[in-house]
Amino acid sequence: MKIIVTDEVSAEGLALLTQEPRIQLDVKLGLKKEELLAVIGNYDVIITRSGTTVDKPLLDAATRLKMVARAGVGIDNVDVDYASSKGVIVVNAPFGNTNSAAEHTMALLLSFCRNVPKACNSLKAGEWKRAPFTGIELKGKVAGVIGLGKVGGRVATRLKAFECEVFACDPYIAVKRANDLGVKLLSHDEIYKNCDIITVHTPMTDETRGMIGAREFGLMKTGVIVLDVARGGIIDEKAWLDNLNSGKVTGGACDVWSKEPPDTETLKALIAHDRLVVTPHLGANTFEAQVNVAIDVSKEIINYLDDKPLENALNIPRFDIALMDQMRPFLNLMSVICDFGVQLVDTNLEKVTFGFSGAIAHYDCSPLSVCGLSALLNHKLDQDVNMVNASLIAEQMGIIVEEAKSTQSDAFSNVITLTLEGQGKRRLVAGTLFDGQPRIVRLRDYSMDFTPDEHMLMLNYEDRPGMIGRIGTIMGQHDINIASMNLGRREKKGEAMVILSLDSPVPAPVVDELRAATEASFIKALKMKSGACSRNCGCGL
Repeated sequence: MKIIVTDEVSAEGLALLTQEPRIQLDVKLGLKKEELLAVIGNYDVIITRSGTTVDKPLLDAATRLKMVARAGVGIDNVDVDYASSKGVIVVNAPFGNTNSAAEHTMALLLSFCRNVPKACNSLKAGEWKRAPFTGIELKGKVAGVIGLGKVGGRVATRLKAFECEVFACDPYIAVKRANDLGVKLLSHDEIYKNCDIITVHTPMTDETRGMIGAREFGLMKTGVIVLDVARGGIIDEKAWLDNLNSGKVTGGACDVWSKEPPDTETLKALIAHDRLVVTPHLGANTFEAQVNVAIDVSKEIINYLDDKPLENALNIPRFDIALMDQMRPFLNLMSVICDFGVQLVDTNLEKVTFGFSGAIAHYDCSPLSVCGLSALLNHKLDQDVNMVNASLIAEQMGIIVEEAKSTQSDAFSNVITLTLEGQGKRRLVAGTLFDGQPRIVRLRDYSMDFTPDEHMLMLNYEDRPGMIGRIGTIMGQHDINIASMNLGRREKKGEAMVILSLDSPVPAPVVDELRAATEASFIKALKMKSGACSRNCGCGL
């Protein structure tokens, strides 16, 4: 695997990769856009921070790219949707700089409250002034944390340690998490109206861009302190500047900017403002954080190489890591069912339904469904399909994909069912696990029970005496050994379904001979994959 590193990333954190004999690591910093486009086609992985824009032109040029590894929390510089359409996995390091960002927030807040930058500059200039730098305490202040995620939660904990009353706003956080942190959840408007200090810790999305503007500043208390150590542009910078100038906002701090380096007149004025403590995007800039994020993305790359689950992939449906060991056999079962079922369909797929019955239905089964969809489409298409792009490709092909769940299961504790429909035809395959091994237990409306083998033959014919003998005779004449046979039928002398496990494949002329001898309404030679999952599926199996 060839990896290119295009931004400053801790060498200590990349040691996992430099010590891995399967990896060639090239550090190429400061490449111009055209230079990067010229070489990116040689690499399987790109490791970046915020200095490299991974956009459509780059992804189009990266013909062998498997992964974009962002050594940090944000992914503003990565076109995740387009990467997904290309089947490229995007991972980040959401935990490595969490503590660093939280501590920097507190450092900026305390620096403003105690006039540290001004007092420092005054003393260094040879002055001895104290009264102009009288500060304010955090104790007893009402602080509002917008975004109670990894960083926001740590900031809330630290504010409470300074004896602040802490409110929080986050529509995606459970009340239990707020209770565990000892904070009260309020609406956005209630935060603006009631808090002495407001600090932002949300990601940059269409929903949060410009989230705090003129209207929101109008709701705030006069004398409020405002901080942004999350993403530039979440706070409307012109509105922030206007409210600093009017005195509505007494001051605050900012580490992030809508344009970096900041070069607009508004940003320059904001940075120069006397009552704003500013830093050049240093939230993640501690030695510890730089090592941690590099280690985190390095581990993800090694996991990919070893076909292990990716914990921080942004565009792959994935199980809770605690459930992965339990779900791994079901990923194998899903792959086997899909490998078997898709070979029974000769028409274009129009609809795919994944069914989950029994105890498994209590869990999020979407990773299983996407893994199955990837397996199905890989049989049908020349392009590489994995868990990243399977859903997008199915949508482009006009294939309807549905999921059905029921916690009830008649005969087995867990059953996965695949239903394939197209051009008026319908195929159904259901399977379960026996001692951890996949078994097919239903085909169409026939109850069956067999373990799929590499070489198989499936026949449907009218059940009548001597049919099994005819099949056996023809197989023997062509030196094809039958390892096992499974027979299903609805009634005596009705339609029968036979599944044969064989020691060798059945040539096409033999299939034709069997069709004629049995007057089969359906006959198909099947070849199952020897492995559980296709390489690069992305399921972590």
